[in-house]
Amino acid sequence: MTRYFLGVDIGGTKSHALLADEQGRIVGFGEAGPGNHEVVGYEGLRAVLQVITSQALEMAGVGREQVAGAGFGVAGYDWPSELLPTQDAIKTLGLGCPIEVVNDTVIGLVAGAEDGWGIALVAGTSNNCWGWDEQHNIGRVIGGGMMFGEHAGSYELVWQAIIAIAKEWTLRGPATALTPAFVEHFGAPDAAHLLEGIQLEQLHPGPGLAPLVFQVAAEGDAVARGLIRWAGEELADLAKGVIRQLHFQDRAFDVVLVGSMFNGGAMLTDPMKASIWEEAPRARFVRLDAPPVLGAVLLGMQQAQLPISALRPNLVETYRDFRL
Repeated sequence: MTRYFLGVDIGGTKSHALLADEQGRIVGFGEAGPGNHEVVGYEGLRAVLQVITSQALEMAGVGREQVAGAGFGVAGYDWPSELLPTQDAIKTLGLGCPIEVVNDTVIGLVAGAEDGWGIALVAGTSNNCWGWDEQHNIGRVIGGGMMFGEHAGSYELVWQAIIAIAKEWTLRGPATALTPAFVEHFGAPDAAHLLEGIQLEQLHPGPGLAPLVFQVAAEGDAVARGLIRWAGEELADLAKGVIRQLHFQDRAFDVVLVGSMFNGGAMLTDPMKASIWEEAPRARFVRLDAPPVLGAVLLGMQQAQLPISALRPNLVETYRDFRL
């Protein structure tokens, strides 16, 4: 009987399930909204797990008893105290196979790292960084954003731009083309009205404005370019902490880059790489070009001792064909 492997990616805005056979062929897919317990509670997590797993199994025509291994990357699973309720939610699926549960950052690492270990550096709406070695010893940051001094996702970059605009208006900082760019974006009469609207919560700058900061930087504005450089160095700082935790300084390993911020290109990644190489000169950089849920499938395959490095290319190829 053919064995199948389930991968689940639980996110803060969307969640995916993927089912593959032991040759790495995708046979089933499911999707739903947020499942992060910090957003929807553990009851919401259970509901999303049921929906997306049932969708994937029904599409494939596969019974739960045929699932030989499952991997779960769960946003919101950050601390040991959250493991048991997360496992309890997963148990409601009625799977009889071995499973592995990790923070969702780790499945991006498994999806992108050639050998299935290294560091995943996330810069999307916010930021995160986790890593593990061959024995799955974990290194990590807190994942709490600005509260814990972890910067340089889109949210943090946009707020640094707002600070720069405020400093220009109060004569505490240099003039910047970010000011007219944000004024125009919000349709404000001038910088004073822009800042008033933000302070009174009538205007709501969010992470979706990060491309505007990159655009202003690309047009040559020194302040915006400095912010992009700051972002790269802050992301490097996250990775360097994990490198030290895992004692990777003298090792060759992959740093998997996950998230939309890296679409900004060399202006962001050049200072980031230079800083990381100061700590770990043999680090290799890999831009994740596959959905993280593939990493969850690979975790499931690891439970059956399958060679995930050999299966990864087939998973990536068949996923692209499958989604077409």
